[in-house]
Amino acid sequence: MEQLSLRIAGMSCAGCVSSIRHALARLPGVEVEEVEVGRATLAYDPGLSTPDTIESAIVKAGFEPLT
Repeated sequence: MEQLSLRIAGMSCAGCVSSIRHALARLPGVEVEEVEVGRATLAYDPGLSTPDTIESAIVKAGFEPLT
């Protein structure tokens, strides 16, 4: 498992946190460790998901991953 910490723009409330947590938890091989307003920390299996697919899920949820 690889570790990944992301800053995320557009989050402002507990509903945003829930949306991100749900979007990430649906990805294969992703274990969500922590989601707070503005950031997420997770572990992922690189054979099942990549940072690009993780960032795409965040965008699809309506938020912007920051690099």
